[in-house]
Amino acid sequence: MPHEPRNISFFGREGHTKHYGVGDPDPAHVAAVRSRARVSEPGFTIAHRGVSAALSLVYWWANENELHADFYVAPLDAPDQLVPYESTGITCVWEMEVLDFERRAWLQDVLIDGDLEAYLDAALEPVAI
Repeated sequence: MPHEPRNISFFGREGHTKHYGVGDPDPAHVAAVRSRARVSEPGFTIAHRGVSAALSLVYWWANENELHADFYVAPLDAPDQLVPYESTGITCVWEMEVLDFERRAWLQDVLIDGDLEAYLDAALEPVAI
């Protein structure tokens, strides 16, 4: 399969949750995944317009150094109709770009520096990979 770059965008922060998009997700999809966020918990969401489905990933930090997650999926023609995602797959290479950034930010800003606000203010710059 040939590589086709996908855009990764930052859609802002709500409470303690940062919001990202992969592959130019539909605004209804972005809103749907935002509604699943745990805004009182530090974490992030990813609305990913995949090739065959709208993938929605909700991550939050717990127990100091653990990343927890809920996954949802919806059809591309109804990206706001999220249902729990049941699969053994956990992520793709584009989503891993966001996870890598967030892991490094959490490690440095929270675990090393003890500065939650610095973590919440840090965001991955828009990129196509």
